[in-house]
Amino acid sequence: MKEVYLAIDIGASSGRHIAGWTERGRLVTEEVYRFPNGVKESADGLVWDTEALLSHVKEGIKCAFARFGRIRSLAIDTWGVDYVLMRGDDPLLPCRAYRDPKTERAVKTVHARVSFEFLYARTGIQFQPFNTVYQLVRDAAEGRLIAVTDFLMLPEYLSFRLTGVKKKEYTNATTTGLVNAVTGEFDTEIAGALSDMLPKRLFCPLSRPGERVGALLPEVAAEVGGETEVVLAPSHDTASAVEALDTDGPYISSGTWSLFGIKSERAMTDAASREANWSNEGGVGYIRYQKNIMGLWLVQSLRRELCPEKSFDDIVKEAEASTFAGYADADEEKFLSPASMKETFLTSFPEGARPETEGDLFRCAFTSLAHSYKRALGELERACGRTFDTLTITGGGAKNALLNRLTEEVCGVKVRALPIEATAIGNLKTQIGRK
Repeated sequence: MKEVYLAIDIGASSGRHIAGWTERGRLVTEEVYRFPNGVKESADGLVWDTEALLSHVKEGIKCAFARFGRIRSLAIDTWGVDYVLMRGDDPLLPCRAYRDPKTERAVKTVHARVSFEFLYARTGIQFQPFNTVYQLVRDAAEGRLIAVTDFLMLPEYLSFRLTGVKKKEYTNATTTGLVNAVTGEFDTEIAGALSDMLPKRLFCPLSRPGERVGALLPEVAAEVGGETEVVLAPSHDTASAVEALDTDGPYISSGTWSLFGIKSERAMTDAASREANWSNEGGVGYIRYQKNIMGLWLVQSLRRELCPEKSFDDIVKEAEASTFAGYADADEEKFLSPASMKETFLTSFPEGARPETEGDLFRCAFTSLAHSYKRALGELERACGRTFDTLTITGGGAKNALLNRLTEEVCGVKVRALPIEATAIGNLKTQIGRK
């Protein structure tokens, strides 16, 4: 009887349950459940509906048991940065979403205690205003950390709700901006400098991908129709995606965000890397030297605003038909969470040179991404002291032939597109490798 494993891969716009098993040494996969996701507006700002996520997680496990009868293990990965505050076994909700733009004061508070230069030298994590360290300090300023015992990154929280066991996983923890790039544990000097705001109890030892979390709680097993164990994948989705790639050259994990990077034997925390805002995030036995840059969020936001009824295939066709050649600096902060993505693009150009049609706007978004990739590639080549002629792209963006072609033209490289569920494959590879 084949042994079936289940990868639960949750992104900012959708989630999926993908079963996997080996046949003649080859990994075979089958999607068994897919569900929508997205931030919610609330009185507390932008938040994640964690109860809805948990409900979908359990429904997908139920579908997997109905399809296969037996599941050897499962593991959950999500995006990084976001977390649930815990008071013992009780969550303190809501879970805020990283796109909520209210950490400016917290950033200033942190940097008044520990400069970003110091933070980067210790952690190697690029500056982003939504890094967990700033979110936690914001929570502290608002009194949300009173009686809080710990915090769980989203995949850890969902695993806890399935098993009743708390384990903090290394790759996702590195996105907090609080993990030492050399030791792979929470940095004691940073924690000490912020200890009057962030209690020491928040920072416990980290577990590595492949470690066991625990068995399903009896009530969860009864609900989903079977018993299995939960293990740790590389629970930051990009860490799982990179684990699936057979390349030592540059990669882009292309989705809502574009994660542009390379596998490295060591962290690079020099001044040039800091000034270019590159990150050193955890991988499975290596460092992911990468940069979190703008991704298909541009296109998703334009579609949601202008034509939610249109398919992405139709959007790409309209963009291909457009002759608009202009592009914007997609990495400017104004594109992060604008009230109107259309207006943000339009005001990036002078009168008379603006995109006019929906096709022009989408073409502009794709071209802007290609130029963002070109900038990142140049920075990576300077950091590594070598040039690259091939760029591997995986994730949802790898299916976009127009974006791939624009990337080849703008960057002057060959694009190797792998339109696979790389994150799920890396997740499954880690589970299968536990034998």
